[in-house]
Amino acid sequence: MAFRLRFGALLASLVLAPLAPAQARNGAAEVDVELVFAVDISYSMDTEEQKLQREGYVQALRSEQFLNALKSGATGRIAVAYMQWASEYDQDTLADWTLIDGPESASAFADKLAKAPYRRAQRTSISGAIDAATKLFENNGYNSMRQVIDVSGDGPNNSGRPVAAARDDAVAQGVTINGLPLVGIRPYVSPADIQELDIYYEDCVIGGFDAFMVPVRDTRSFVEATRTKLVREIAALPPPPNPLIQRAAGREPRISCMIGESLWRNRWGN
Repeated sequence: MAFRLRFGALLASLVLAPLAPAQARNGAAEVDVELVFAVDISYSMDTEEQKLQREGYVQALRSEQFLNALKSGATGRIAVAYMQWASEYDQDTLADWTLIDGPESASAFADKLAKAPYRRAQRTSISGAIDAATKLFENNGYNSMRQVIDVSGDGPNNSGRPVAAARDDAVAQGVTINGLPLVGIRPYVSPADIQELDIYYEDCVIGGFDAFMVPVRDTRSFVEATRTKLVREIAALPPPPNPLIQRAAGREPRISCMIGESLWRNRWGN
């Protein structure tokens, strides 16, 4: 709790005393937030879901709400990277670290995402995604008070180390993990699916200072949910309460954080 209070006070001081764009220590560019979009491309994500997911980020980056939130920061600049993930051995950076400081740079990054090819791969390793995304912050050329991983996906961890361990290690390094779970987008037809994915994300995936998630419950809400989360992540001050936003759980998990691994073993026996 003491850490949260100190960190909150430090953030408040930055809001009250805006920084001019400058070069931070070791030549790194000062930004308000370093943000990794960590996007699920496992086989449970069919082509239509992938397109909807990608389009959510594209439209959110171009939205007036995002651009207004961007201007509200101390520097008016953020750094973003877009990483795809599947198994514990499969993560690739589709769009490397990019400075976004206004409509032109935001649109250029959105265009890059919109034109990029799609692919699908085996297994679901949220822990691998968190570990890989955390490493992306190292020597990335940027410096900020907030390092955030934005995880989106439609299933629980079933590959790699336990997801709660990866979350806890990232949080110990000062990283915040937010979530965009795809809940009820398609019928639950796979033995690896769980209907309580929002609870799983809330209790087992997200964590760190001011962590939250925004569930996506139907195809029509992709863009709104993505935009809501993105604006909340970069805004200098918290926006008014939003019923879409759910906070990190502060209690014992209501669902097993190893449920994905258990379902996989029951299905394949390994």
